[in-house]
Amino acid sequence: MTMPLRLGVNIDHVATIRNARGGEHPDPLRAAFMAVEAGADGITAHLREDRRHIRDRDIDALVNGISVPLNLEMAATQEMLDIALRHKPHAACIVPEKREERTTEGGLDAAGQFATLQPIVTALNEAGIRVSLFIEADAAQIDAAIRLGAPVVEFHTGAYAHLSGEARAVELRRIADAAALAAKNGIEPHAGHGLTFDNVAPIAAIPQIAELNIGHFLIGEAIFGGLEASIREMRRQMDLAR
Repeated sequence: MTMPLRLGVNIDHVATIRNARGGEHPDPLRAAFMAVEAGADGITAHLREDRRHIRDRDIDALVNGISVPLNLEMAATQEMLDIALRHKPHAACIVPEKREERTTEGGLDAAGQFATLQPIVTALNEAGIRVSLFIEADAAQIDAAIRLGAPVVEFHTGAYAHLSGEARAVELRRIADAAALAAKNGIEPHAGHGLTFDNVAPIAAIPQIAELNIGHFLIGEAIFGGLEASIREMRRQMDLAR
């Protein structure tokens, strides 16, 4: 029997819209409540070092307000580790972060940054925070995750989302093979980045993948059809693929 597929909704870009004008509207916490009502199994929020969208007070509100797991996306820095240890979210997904990038570009080099990541992963694990590494679907990165003791990896699906034809099929096979390898070694595979109604089904159909994290597309679709309707449709597409 294929395991159920969870949906984590990333609310970062509700905060992006709020920050464009300042003030309090739209409220990311309200978006989180609506996402849960529409079928989200968890909420994801990326507290960037430059605070370009989610801010510290948003994390305070989410930790104290939502009834589902919070997945805190964070850079591998002492500042972000201290924040995670203070708030104790359900999960912390370590992502690469560059000040000049518009969004996360590619996966974390867990193999190349092993020495930097090791004390951070250890501290999060010891605090009971479920560690995830946002990586490319690559055997060397999975091996690094195993050696680091990370219970979860999230595969970057950005390349898959932007390719087409045979190139996309090749990338899909790469993700499927990596998910099988991770699961075989006791690591729970997740996936996310660039997923839409049109491309989510093949990723959702990979039997080992336990969770998809989707944000920008859903917030964009909410402009046209409402946030709850967008999340329900994504949930429907995922369930059909499974």
